[in-house]
Amino acid sequence: MPCGRNALCDWVSGRGLLAEYIKKQKGTSSKVRRAQVLLKADADGPCWTDTEIAEAYGCRTKTVENIRERFVTEGFELTLNSQKRKKPPRPKLLDGEQEAKVIALRLEPPPKGYWSLRLLASQAVELGIVDRISYETVRRMLKKTKSRTGRSRTGLSRRNRTRAAMEEVLAVYPPLTSGPGASRGVHA
Repeated sequence: MPCGRNALCDWVSGRGLLAEYIKKQKGTSSKVRRAQVLLKADADGPCWTDTEIAEAYGCRTKTVENIRERFVTEGFELTLNSQKRKKPPRPKLLDGEQEAKVIALRLEPPPKGYWSLRLLASQAVELGIVDRISYETVRRMLKKTKSRTGRSRTGLSRRNRTRAAMEEVLAVYPPLTSGPGASRGVHA
């Protein structure tokens, strides 16, 4: 019976390593599954088809094809161990300087009442910090930097701790002398 595409050949030392991963369940579940697929796809071993392997291990045929192809093109180690992305799926919307400016804006007194996420996003656009930004991006950024208001277990305001930390960071950026936001003390 002919083997599927990209038949695996000429690797003796890898078989023992794969058998060890499977026997001891060594590594992540995806690593064990990749080891199982490679072992069953071995041309000198069981030589299962892609469909048989997919049915046996509860994955898609395309997954098996990708594992085979990756083995042939990138080698044993990169196939077995997952590879980190070289770049994120989406570029960052705010760089560090823009985040610092939005946080500084958040620490300023609000124009009316309190800072809502939508108000903060619209003010950031008005002041020219960013071209456009959604309130959800502002929420994620504030959550990531822990710049939300509230009380801690000690009873101290998180805002006071955040303000002190951000003033240290913002000391690097000179304040605006003219233009929108200069009267409110927003940093450039």
